[in-house]
Amino acid sequence: MVSVMSRTAEAPVLDASPEPGPAGQGRREVCLGAVWALLLVVTSLWLADGGVHDLLDGAAVTALGRLAGLLASASLLMQVLVMARVPWIEQAWGSGDLRRIHRLVGFGSMALMGTHIALITAGYADASINRIWAVVVDFVVNEPGGLLAVAGTIALLMVVVTSVRVARRRLRYESWHLLHLYAYVGAGLALPHQLWDGQEFTRSTAASVFWWSLYGMCAGAVVAFRVVLPLWRSLRAPIRVLGVHHETPTVLTVTVGGPGVRYLHARGGQFFHWRFLGAPGWTRAHPYSLSAPPDGSMLRFTAAMVGNGSAALRHLQPGSRVLIEGPYGRLHSGTRTRPKVLLVGAGTGVAPLRALFESLPQRPGDVQILHRVRSRREAIFSDELETLAARYGADYRLVEGRRIQDRASWLPQAASGWADHSALQHFCPDVAEREVYICGPDRWAAAVRAAALRARVPARHIHAEYFHD
Repeated sequence: MVSVMSRTAEAPVLDASPEPGPAGQGRREVCLGAVWALLLVVTSLWLADGGVHDLLDGAAVTALGRLAGLLASASLLMQVLVMARVPWIEQAWGSGDLRRIHRLVGFGSMALMGTHIALITAGYADASINRIWAVVVDFVVNEPGGLLAVAGTIALLMVVVTSVRVARRRLRYESWHLLHLYAYVGAGLALPHQLWDGQEFTRSTAASVFWWSLYGMCAGAVVAFRVVLPLWRSLRAPIRVLGVHHETPTVLTVTVGGPGVRYLHARGGQFFHWRFLGAPGWTRAHPYSLSAPPDGSMLRFTAAMVGNGSAALRHLQPGSRVLIEGPYGRLHSGTRTRPKVLLVGAGTGVAPLRALFESLPQRPGDVQILHRVRSRREAIFSDELETLAARYGADYRLVEGRRIQDRASWLPQAASGWADHSALQHFCPDVAEREVYICGPDRWAAAVRAAALRARVPARHIHAEYFHD
């Protein structure tokens, strides 16, 4: 079928009981409940401010436009909160799910904003095409915050356009990341329009208090968790580069250490956002996963040199100061709820799985690893994984070959005759009874997740982290 290499051996019995996972499902339910409550409150405030009366009194278009604008604002603030890297939310969902939520809410909020603009314009123009341009000019020139709202909408539209998959692939990570920060600019520019011209602000004290609190909470979360907390963690005890090692000509491993490591409480499989003072582009943080379990004094991550940021890692010098954000991600032993585990990684996505593998309590046969690579020479950590597999009695399989081109699949071309879920069951017959951890390029990882679901693995037992193709 495919070129596969397997290694199993006896190993001393470890404590096989999985670590009790955090109440992730409960946290997710709280988050979802909060979202529905937010939308309910926004709609209730609109109704209390005459929404139904306007609908029945000949101003339905304008009234629905106001509601669309309010829901767009609420969605935009939800996006900001998702981007704020609040630990409680991040631990509940993981970065992979938060990325999907962020993308979905982003496109949804832009659609609502477009609906708001179209309905309000049509309502004020009394559905007359000849008056539309006059209404637009009057809004931009005469309405308080009108010009700022237009600028904010353009900034948000730019973020949405560059988030479309085709456009995203054409951009360097550094460019995409810089453009993505315009979401904050867009939200900030849209705020004055809502404060100065929004009917809910000007006529309702309850609505004013609600929206001010919501904006304040989101702004506070961004400042606290994206600025203050990372600075505190990085500056209270120094962390510095200890060494840089090339795994292959295009993949390298960086080791950092110092007294600050012991305060991070990281687990094998998680990732940080890293900045290296003095290195080119140090102002932009880059996400890299740990490739070995933390030992309290050192951290190790591995990265492929595919962009300017990762390519600059080769020039790091021992002693360089490190600023970090994290740890993030749900690829760690604390999310495990089943005794048996399947780890599926591709390319450098195997790095966090290698760290997770070594940190998992296990008995012989509890852990299986599928390592997807284009060729054997690109299989980073294969020697380490073989050694660990022999030590713990795990099953390590290297799945080689170039990716199937004519369909979205996690399999190599040599296995194109197999359905994705059938191949997964072939490699791991009891996959439906295992906790599944996935890490790799986004489309590939999505294909593995879909295959696991079709192989009857419950969604709550699948944990995935993605990086861009």
